[in-house]
Amino acid sequence: MPRAKQRTQELHDRVLSVAVALLARDGVAGFTTRSVARAAQTSTPAVYELFGDKGGLVREVFFEGFQLLRAHLGTVADSDQPRSDLVTLVELYRGFMRENRVLSEVMFSRPFTDFEPGESELEASSSVRIFIVAHVRRCIDTGLLHGDETDIAHILVALTQGLAAAENARRLGSTQASIDRRWALAINALLDGLSG
Repeated sequence: MPRAKQRTQELHDRVLSVAVALLARDGVAGFTTRSVARAAQTSTPAVYELFGDKGGLVREVFFEGFQLLRAHLGTVADSDQPRSDLVTLVELYRGFMRENRVLSEVMFSRPFTDFEPGESELEASSSVRIFIVAHVRRCIDTGLLHGDETDIAHILVALTQGLAAAENARRLGSTQASIDRRWALAINALLDGLSG
């Protein structure tokens, strides 16, 4: 009698964790189903059985990235300064993208040809979006910003992702002081422009 296969949730979670770590270490070019299986101490067929194919594994990494980002942003404690809280949220978003460069690339640039996010994958970012919209709404409710909270949140996220991508590519400045100054200039210009 053949041995029963053990495709458990524990194995699924271990393979996913290893996949995220492998992306960070080896980048997109070094990311293969075989390398993930080897690092997770399982077989390539087991990975395929758990995730379907490489695209399925990348899809799970995509979801995991947004769960990690949401948890990271959740460390913001609301204060009586909504604009300051919003700026702190942007700083946390920036930090996540700096600390998780390749994972951020998977989440926002989609470098794998065998994975194109569908509707459910795009919904994975909804908890992050809802969280940011709520912080923008606090600024609107207190008169610090004017406009539609969803529009403002989208613009703020796009600006944050663009600046973080430029910083990660070393195109935002040659010193930390110049990079930080440009971040502050961009975010404050956006928020100041929406305050009137």
